[in-house]
Amino acid sequence: MSDPTPPQPPTDGPALPPTPPYATAPTYQPPAYPVQPPAYPGPQPVQQYPGAAPTYPSAPYGYGGYAPAPRTNVLSIVAMIASILGFIWVLPLVGSLAGAIMGHISLNQLKTSGEKGRGMALAGVIVGWIGFGIIILFGIFFFLLIGIGASSGSYA
Repeated sequence: MSDPTPPQPPTDGPALPPTPPYATAPTYQPPAYPVQPPAYPGPQPVQQYPGAAPTYPSAPYGYGGYAPAPRTNVLSIVAMIASILGFIWVLPLVGSLAGAIMGHISLNQLKTSGEKGRGMALAGVIVGWIGFGIIILFGIFFFLLIGIGASSGSYA
């Protein structure tokens, strides 16, 4: 059988204290880079460690990271289209009157809803009432022309 203990080195000379291996190794200092402004607006990439591809944080509001734009009021769009159709004599009386009324309703909705479309609602009101006024003036002129023609007729 063999002896399980390993042989000990001879102790002839003085023993030196052991030196830690990290005491002589140089320490790494990261280089100091100047701080640069971001190249584009929005979330900035985050680099995990040197040499790694940057990762982007997730956007809080979906694609692009921006809050969604306010919606456009549908009634203001319909008011503008109806008043234009009334003005160009596609729907002469109904289109102008409906466009003006829907424009007024849309303006009242826009005060509380926070939607876009004020310009289209105003266009519906203005063009609708102008078209309605032109139709009324045309009707008055038409009936005056009939009245004048009937009163100056010849009797045989």
